This record gives sequence, structure tokens and C-alpha cells, in this order.
Amino acid sequence: MTRLLKYLPLLIAVLLLGACSTTKRIASDDALYDGMKLKIEGEKGEKVPSGLKGEISKSVAVKPNNPWPMTNIRNPFPIGLWIWNHWSGHKHGLKHWVYEKWASEPVLISDVRPDLRTKMIDQVLENNGYFHGTADYKLTHGRNRKIETVTYTIKTGPAFLLDTIELLPDTNRLSHLIDSVAMKIPYLTPGSRYSVDSLASARTKIASVMRNRGYYYFSPEFIEYLADSVQAPGKIALRLAVASNVPPAALREYKAGNITMIVRGNSPSVGEPDTIRMARATLVRYMPSRFRNALVDECIVPRKGRRLTLRGINNTQTRLSRLGIFSNIDINVHPQDTAAIRRGSDVLDVTIDCTLDVPLEARLEANVSSKSNSYLGPGLLFGVTNRNLFGGGEQLNITLTGSYEWQTGRRRSSVFNSYEVGLQGSLAFPRLLAPKFLPRLRRDLSWTRITLNADLLNRPHYFRMAQFNASFSYDWNPTRYSSNTLTLLKLTYTNLLKTTEEFDEIMSQNRAIAESFRSQFLPQITYTYNYDRMFGPRNSLSWTATAQEAGGAFCGIWRLCGQKHEKRLFGIPISQFFKISGQLVYGRRLGASDTWLYGRVASGVAHAYGNSKQVPYSEQFWVGGANSIRAFTVRSLGPGSYRPKADRNGNYFDQTGTFKFEANVELRFPIIGPVHGAVFLDAGNVWLLKADPERPGGQLRAKTFGRDIALGTGAGIRVDIGMLVIRGDLGIGIHAPYETSRRGYYNMTSFKNSLAFHLAIGYPF
Repeated sequence: MTRLLKYLPLLIAVLLLGACSTTKRIASDDALYDGMKLKIEGEKGEKVPSGLKGEISKSVAVKPNNPWPMTNIRNPFPIGLWIWNHWSGHKHGLKHWVYEKWASEPVLISDVRPDLRTKMIDQVLENNGYFHGTADYKLTHGRNRKIETVTYTIKTGPAFLLDTIELLPDTNRLSHLIDSVAMKIPYLTPGSRYSVDSLASARTKIASVMRNRGYYYFSPEFIEYLADSVQAPGKIALRLAVASNVPPAALREYKAGNITMIVRGNSPSVGEPDTIRMARATLVRYMPSRFRNALVDECIVPRKGRRLTLRGINNTQTRLSRLGIFSNIDINVHPQDTAAIRRGSDVLDVTIDCTLDVPLEARLEANVSSKSNSYLGPGLLFGVTNRNLFGGGEQLNITLTGSYEWQTGRRRSSVFNSYEVGLQGSLAFPRLLAPKFLPRLRRDLSWTRITLNADLLNRPHYFRMAQFNASFSYDWNPTRYSSNTLTLLKLTYTNLLKTTEEFDEIMSQNRAIAESFRSQFLPQITYTYNYDRMFGPRNSLSWTATAQEAGGAFCGIWRLCGQKHEKRLFGIPISQFFKISGQLVYGRRLGASDTWLYGRVASGVAHAYGNSKQVPYSEQFWVGGANSIRAFTVRSLGPGSYRPKADRNGNYFDQTGTFKFEANVELRFPIIGPVHGAVFLDAGNVWLLKADPERPGGQLRAKTFGRDIALGTGAGIRVDIGMLVIRGDLGIGIHAPYETSRRGYYNMTSFKNSLAFHLAIGYPF
């Protein structure tokens, strides 16, 4: 320790002088690389494509000296360079240890080779159709002549466009298919800019279609382009051709021959094989193994005697993988014998070799959960899963959970402390269990789920509530970007087991809230549609919509049976309401860095009718909190301009509504390594569709809609370590929809009172 203290002043001096004397060991004919600048000039009247700019930048990008970790941003304190310059040659002691740990070798102009990189730029220009483009560089320096910046000046010149496109002569089926595909590719049209990458993409598209038309061995390199820039100055005449060295096997259309599926057990000792002839394949089972034979016909796509396609092979792999019961799946396509290809055979056999995985899995997890209502706290989960219950990929999950939670934010944290325990069970079938008269299209790519759940929620200051629910639902994905969930029946029963005097007093003061908390049955039908897609590397779009209806069918049956008054099940009222909600999230990547601008719009409406006067409390909307309007705590806004009295306990019970509108904008940007930052703007509120005398100002009205919208801004830090994102957001209120002591749009009572901090897991949207 004494020795370390001895060198402490020296270390402090290093920190202070880090930006000085970093060129001591640099050779006289060299210099430190201080980054680069790009100046790209397009032809007059032509805009330089953004993709070209990014490609040029990528070809010449070199990390400068002393960058922040995992970034190209320079650190203004080049301590590593200073140590490299001044503390080299020490073989022992603290200086040697510091040198080994912190010294950074310099990036020199001679390492960057700007002369070579200008040639790389020339190649990029030619690959993108700018054959008359030029690239040059210039070295500049500041006060220190040993630190230089490289400035690349690029003049693109005119872009060469495709003039004429000559397809293959239509003399055989292969040429006809290639031409039919090429004619549908948007790029292969006159007027498109010549681009090597676009031509390669078109060639890959042609090969993919050919492999799905039976030409299983066809590859992209078998398509060639002949380009001529002489016939028309500034334009390219393009001709498609089939390469001369294409093997005869690639020019042949194939059909599926014998299809064999081999299923091996997970036991170390291999048993005797049992061969079974199925409709689509021959099944070879090594016993003992738990496997339903009908899966062969459900999962295998190729059919003997029909065209063999790459899509069929890939879909077979996907269907078998999604079952979750195999540890290994190997699909091999091969000729029937070694001489078949030479004989010109047009038949290929398919062999599928699978190994069953261990079906049982147990897990114990200790976690920190973050909910959309700003509850945060530790939890414990124990689960048991059987991934192959009946031998057909049926998944049985039984999970026991427990958690202790509190609400994050600047107020009420002690009031919201609670615990929750739950038991969840689900049985999922990897197919659609439905009457046979329904179309079987994509039936085996669906899931049928049966769930049973029981939860106990305890709010020590207010109530203890039990909830039980059972559901039967279908999940299916019509495309790779969209998914659907249809819950034909979800029956929920809620029961207030115990209430406190404080809670009873709150309910007595608000009959509408008390009505929504009553014990009741909720028989629901729910449909959810989700669309999630990336449009290239710069745009993302996510859209979710949910429609719920509760009690309609049940109450209709009761009415047919002559029940005209309140409909009950086992003496418990049946709730009747409908609810529609949805959100749209759009993301846009800005520049070449990992900076994204996200926008979200969310809305919802719920309405009670028939057997119910109020929508159940658990189904009403609220705003505020970590994933909503972050300048306000959860359930501290609305409905409308209503605000409970300050001396009234349990205010948050009042602040829900049957109509919601939210809008959010968030800019996310990298800071250093896994640490990212964000600035955001949030707006929204909830309203009542029906007027409530006990909550004045809460009803939705067009003339007060703008004033009723709360507005907040703020900034946050995210630590993104891949599978986990830890988020902290500091919200700053700008406008509250209720009356305050201040006039004007900015009506927060003070800056301190306008702050709200939220700690959460995951991104807000």
C-alpha cells in the first residue's frame, strides 16, 4: 500500500497530462492518425445515394487513436498513448504493470494507408455504376504536425444506367423459367443504376426460384452477366447467360424419390430399429423411443413422385424443429445410388435423421421483474416442463411463482408494496385441434393451448384478492411477420377475500370503483393480431391490436333460458363488456451509427353493458409509470382533468378510465459499450365514456381533449447486455391536465415536484 501511495501523485499527473506528449516515439516520416473526413460530390443535379455514402464510409473507416470502448468516438484523454510513449522498457514494478494493462499502441498514418483506401473507394464507385468517379485524399494537421487527419474527396461523376437487358433465348424449359423470374425482378429494368450488389441479389433470387421449381442443384454462380458500355455512352447493355461450366446435374429438374425418416431415442444404448411405412415416408424407429408416428405425415412436406423443392426441405426442418422434441435434425438429399446422376436420373431420395431430446426439464429462477404498471421487485420461479407428453410434441408446463414488489417513482412506494404468489399450468399442442370441416391450410403450423392459473395478490394496506382463470386458445402465424391468437374461451373468477377498513372507506366514497371491484365471473372471447417487421436495416414497424368481448354468449344463453334479471353463475354475477386496444410502434435508424428514433401511438376503449354497470377494474385503462408517461407515477393521471383530494387515501383507485390515448417519441443512442442513452417526450391520459358525478372532469369531451392531455419529457440510461436491459428513466413534467396553483401551459407547481424516476427491465416499447 505504501508503494502504491508513493506512485499516486504520478498517476494523477498522468491523468492531467494525458493529452500531451503522445508523439514522442513516432518516426519523423510518420504521424498519428486523428480520424477521417469524407467529402462526396455528386454529379450536378444528382443526389448521392445514401447507400453509396455508407459503403464508402465503411471501406475507409479506421478507429482513431484512443477511442471510447466499442465506439469510433475519440477519448479526449489519450492516457494509453502517453503511457506507451513514456513508460516503455520497464520490465518490473508498477510502471511495467501499468504499461501492460493500459498502454495503447498508436494508429499511424502508415497503418491507415490512405493511398490504398482511395483505390478501394474507386472500386466501390465502379461497383455502383460510377465508372468516371475519382477519389483523392489530403493530410491536414493542427498545432502538432505529428497528428494528422485524412480528408477523402470523392467525385462520383455521372451514374451509368441499364439501357437494354437481353434475356436467355427461350429454347428450353430452363431458359424459359429463368427469363420469367428475371422479368419480375424490379431492378432488371432499363433505367436502373448499374450495381454489382443489385445484380448479385437478382442472381440469388433467380437461383432460389429455380431450386423451388425442382432444379435442386442450381446455384447463383451459374448465372452470368455480360455488360457492354460501348454501344451507348453512359449506359450499360446487359445480357444474361448461363455459365459454360455448369454441371449437367444442375440443369436437371428433380422429383422426390424415397423419403426416409430415422428417429433415434435419447438413450445411450441404441435399440433395435422398427420400420413402419407411413403415407409420406418410411419411418425407422429405434426403440425405446416416445414418438407419435403420425408426426411424419404432419411434418414432412416433400411427396414421393412430386417436384423436389428447397422450400419443402426447409419447411420440413422448421416443422420438426418447432416441435421442440429433437436434439438433432439432419436432412440429406442424395441420388438413389452413386451412378444415378451419371445415368441422368431425375429422382433424389431424402433421408431425415433425428435424435430425440430428453423431454423433462426443471428450472429454478431468481429474478427481478418489472411490470408495465411500474411494479419492480424480486421474484422466485420454479417450473417443470414436459416437451413430449403424448409423443407428439405436446408441452406441459407447471410453474410456481412468487414475488414481492413495490412501485418505482417519487411517491407512494411504501403504500404500493405487495406480494403475489401464483400457480400456472398449460398444455400446448403443436397443431390446431379443431373440427375437420375447417380448412387444414397451415393447421400443423399452429398451436392449441389450454391453461389453468391461480393467483393470490396481497396489498397489505387495502385488500387480498384471489383470481382463477382457465382458457382455450389458438396461436398461428400466417406469415413470418404476423401472428394471431384467438382465445375461444377465457373464464376468469375474481374474489376479494379480505378488505381493510381503509379500502372499504375508499369504495364507499366511489360507487363506480366499488362496482368494478366486486367478485364476478368474466367469460371472455379475445383476438390479438401482431405484426412485427424490419424494412431493411433502417426501419422497423410493430403493430398490435386486441379485441375482447366478455359475457355476451353466456348472458345470451341465460336469456334464452328465461333469465331476465341479473345473470349469475354459481351465484356470482357475470360481467359483460367489450374492449378494443392497440398500439403502433415505428423505428427509424439515423445515420450509420446505432442511433434510433422510435415513435409510438396507443389507444383503447372499453364499455360495460347489459349485466354490468362498470368495466372490471382489472380491465380498465390507466397511464403513468415506467412504460407510459414517465413524468408521472402510475395511476396518477386522469380520468380527464379529475384530480382526487390531496387528503384522500387510495387516490390511485380512482384514476382509471374506459378510454385511453398515448403518444411517445424516444431517441436512443449509444454512449459507451453496452451503455445507451435516451431522451423522450410522452403524452396521454385516460377518460370516462360515461359521466361520473364523483369524478368531475373525467368524461371524454372534444372541446377539452387537448387540455386534458398530460405532457412530459426526460432522459434515461439503458444498460443493454444482450438478454437483459436495465433501464432508468428520469421524467420531467411539463403539463398536468388537472388544476394546479400555476397558470399557463407549464403548470407544474415546482421543478422538484415535476420529477419522477423509474427503474425498469426492458425497453418501454
